[in-house]
Amino acid sequence: MHAAANLAPGVGADLGARVTGSGRNVELVRRIGLLGLFVLAGLAAAWALDVDVAAVSHSPVYRLGAYALLAVGLYGATFGIDLRQAQADGRVIGLAVTVGVVVKALLIGVSLALAWQDPLFLLLGVAVAQIDPLSVAALLNDTRMSERARTVLAAWSSFDDPVTVLLAIYAAGVAATVFGLGGAVSDGNPLLTYGADLAGNAALAGAAWALWRLARTRVWLQYVLLAVVLCVAVATGWMLAVAIAGLFARPAALEPWIPRITQTALYAAATGLGVLLVDGIAPVRGVTLGVAAFAAQAVAAWLLTRGMPRADRWHLAAAQQNGITAIILALTLQIDFDGVVAVVAPAILTANLLHAAVNRRLDRHLATPAPTPTPPSPDPGLTGR
Repeated sequence: MHAAANLAPGVGADLGARVTGSGRNVELVRRIGLLGLFVLAGLAAAWALDVDVAAVSHSPVYRLGAYALLAVGLYGATFGIDLRQAQADGRVIGLAVTVGVVVKALLIGVSLALAWQDPLFLLLGVAVAQIDPLSVAALLNDTRMSERARTVLAAWSSFDDPVTVLLAIYAAGVAATVFGLGGAVSDGNPLLTYGADLAGNAALAGAAWALWRLARTRVWLQYVLLAVVLCVAVATGWMLAVAIAGLFARPAALEPWIPRITQTALYAAATGLGVLLVDGIAPVRGVTLGVAAFAAQAVAAWLLTRGMPRADRWHLAAAQQNGITAIILALTLQIDFDGVVAVVAPAILTANLLHAAVNRRLDRHLATPAPTPTPPSPDPGLTGR
């Protein structure tokens, strides 16, 4: 939903004004603290009500809720992308959200699966491979990043969400079929499942685009069409179609509400995360996952941004943040893979704290002004004239 800064100047400009420079890190810590409160609220409620986590995470209502939150997050992520600006760096952005996401997921998953001798990390690596678009909103008016770097980061954090969701679906199938993980073993070939999912997404997105063109002059019909697309996507799991719809299905009256809707989804997801944490967390594994996610972003960004200014490359390398998509993916994967939330929750906290600490240090380093040359002393002979 970072794009709200482009489409909703009142919201985006105000946010950017508050978080420029060192204030940006303060804002990030404040957001982490606020998320923590919602997590604690969910945890307290689950403890007080003696919630059965296994029963909750495998219920149909939970599944629909998780997919609904994911749909809202993806739609908000792509709703306000400035496509004209993104075209200028289409190659870098395209590589970042395709090759970059896959490279990051492999770097995280393979390294930790070998280190912990646990193939579940192949799936967890996918869950934290994207950059949180809500957190990126705080960077869009940061004058220490060039306009080009901000555009690349904004589009990267939006488009890598749906790519990560698709990867998670495929990785879940591989984990169930090849490694025998999860509560439900996949039937059939994961590649065929992946292909069918892509076809379904393409069909839904194509139908939405065609109908949207017919509904351009009827505002009420636009909202009906958007609601139908979201409901179909939630029922089928075709989340890429929702992200694509956010590129063209943009009712003008909905624009100022997108930040609030997406934030509400984030807090609801954080509360749900807290409910599932009643069974405990895996702090050491979570910390290693968060560190690996931050390191993988640095490697991928440095490889993909060759030719960009040095300062921009450093900022993009240190841009890893996790939020709404990682939380909701954890909630979704928990349906079939017990223990996902226990690892992903501390990983999200670790990655965000690393982001704040590293960027604070980076800001100081890159903002160090060059020494001002001392002007030559005036010629004493001239001063007397």
